[in-house]
Amino acid sequence: MNRVLIVAAHPDDDILGCGGIMSRLRNNVKFRVVFIGEGTSCRYNEPNDSDDVEKEIKIRNAFGIEALEYLGINSYYFYNLPCGRFDQEPLIKLNKIIENEIDDFKPDTVFTHSDIDSNKDHVKVFNSVIIATRPGLGVNKVYSFEVLSSTEWGFSKAFIPNMFFELSEEDVECKSRALEKYKTEIQDPPHPRNKRGIYTLAKYRGIQSGKEYAEAFQVIREIV
Repeated sequence: MNRVLIVAAHPDDDILGCGGIMSRLRNNVKFRVVFIGEGTSCRYNEPNDSDDVEKEIKIRNAFGIEALEYLGINSYYFYNLPCGRFDQEPLIKLNKIIENEIDDFKPDTVFTHSDIDSNKDHVKVFNSVIIATRPGLGVNKVYSFEVLSSTEWGFSKAFIPNMFFELSEEDVECKSRALEKYKTEIQDPPHPRNKRGIYTLAKYRGIQSGKEYAEAFQVIREIV
């Protein structure tokens, strides 16, 4: 991997899914992170009418920038499509956002969501990535990541990884601290979105792969 595009539905999905490899590979790989949606407005009963929505979106975007820059990532874009309503957006709109980013950044590798996530925005992004990275367009590797409190809450299907990146304890700690930049998103245990959740998953994926810590992915397509 030389140029990696991470396509996330909402700010914080990138850290939860790929924060470990961003920490591990940041000195050797060029990363760009693209956020399709804003991740906030779905929490309001009347998101289009609330004076607070725009303010909260800006706050969450600021958290996203702070988290990425903590990991040394300085290439990112926020498209801020309405959270929880990707199904109301034409599929071609999402496809074109991703295709344009691929054309501009020219990644050899793309990471995105799993298609089994309980969050349907995540699934819509997965579907668009599959279309935007179809063979012949220059992206040779496509992988899906898991997002705590979404992927494991699908229940009817399990995330079954077949690629693992070994992480150091420093990488796991950096991932945890990057997530902590999202002050509005951290929850107390036993909710998984906190330091304990990050370490527990990293240790479990490490056990699966014979390492102390790891981050796990599904290979969607590799052309070698």
